[in-house]
Amino acid sequence: MDDNLKFILIFIGAAILSFLFTKIIIYLSFKFNILDYPQEQRKDHQKATPLLGGIAIYFSFLIIISILYFQNQLLDKRMNIEMIFYFLLAGFILMIFGFLDDKYTLKAKYSILGPLLAIVLMISGGLKVDFITGFDNSILYFHSITFLPYLISFIWLLGMTYTTKLLDGLDGLTASIGLIASFIIFFVSLSWDITGSTTSLLSLALAGSIFGFLILNWYPAKIFLGEGGSVFIGFSLGVLSIISGSKIATALLVMAFPVLDIILVIINRLKKKGKFYIGDREHLHFRLRDIGLSTKQVVLFMSSIGLLFGLISLFLTTKAKVSALFILLILMFILSSFLNYKLKRNESI
Repeated sequence: MDDNLKFILIFIGAAILSFLFTKIIIYLSFKFNILDYPQEQRKDHQKATPLLGGIAIYFSFLIIISILYFQNQLLDKRMNIEMIFYFLLAGFILMIFGFLDDKYTLKAKYSILGPLLAIVLMISGGLKVDFITGFDNSILYFHSITFLPYLISFIWLLGMTYTTKLLDGLDGLTASIGLIASFIIFFVSLSWDITGSTTSLLSLALAGSIFGFLILNWYPAKIFLGEGGSVFIGFSLGVLSIISGSKIATALLVMAFPVLDIILVIINRLKKKGKFYIGDREHLHFRLRDIGLSTKQVVLFMSSIGLLFGLISLFLTTKAKVSALFILLILMFILSSFLNYKLKRNESI
């Protein structure tokens, strides 16, 4: 089969499955009362909305990957079935804990167990950052420092997992940025891997699964990702960015605005001597809403930033990517200062 046709069929197949599964999950969420009620100040929706959307994404992804495997279309010389098995099993763990959290509202000390188990499982299955690319495009391998690849991998996966979790505050926001990041990793894997590589197929299957869900998650959302979905997207992007050739800087550029926002929010919460994991409306997307932007405008703005820097990253050296991150940091500081000024001015009127 022609690779371009294969790519199209994978994306469309995953999207159709995800859309259909999402419809079923909406029905089941109402039937078993697994809903998000708008009882907190930071929530923008006006009526009870189904959760568990991540289940539709996960099982669509699982089915497409299984079909590719049984048709001998999935594996290449860089990827073995054991790694994919660990990946899918880790995702299943996230779905279980996500379901329990959506249904019973677990405390943070219990809900974090799912991501931790998933990350430890992936690392124990052999996933690790073996090397980084230097500013001069030289490659620094970590063979002489046994623990460092595992430590970097753990921090990276945990950071990505919780970035998308904390980003999930507006209809379609996490899914939109996750979709863009999946496509960027897909294009990166095409240039790094062999044609029709496993990593390119995995990232494209993830993109299609997210897109099918996004159709029903776009404002006004008919369903939310839920705990499992919000962490699965970030976890998957973290895994794929490693197995596509340690393209952490590339993934980070797409996710830079949310990542920087989370860091600033946590710092502010610690300054106020509050609990850093307690949700509020200090995140960038909420502050953009509070100055008058619509949900769609905020999602399009943040997605556009991710898309722009993601596309730019495809053509940048490692040194240039670091420079781009500094530019984003400056932009974030300017935007954050502007939002603070606008919000204080609105309060004084």
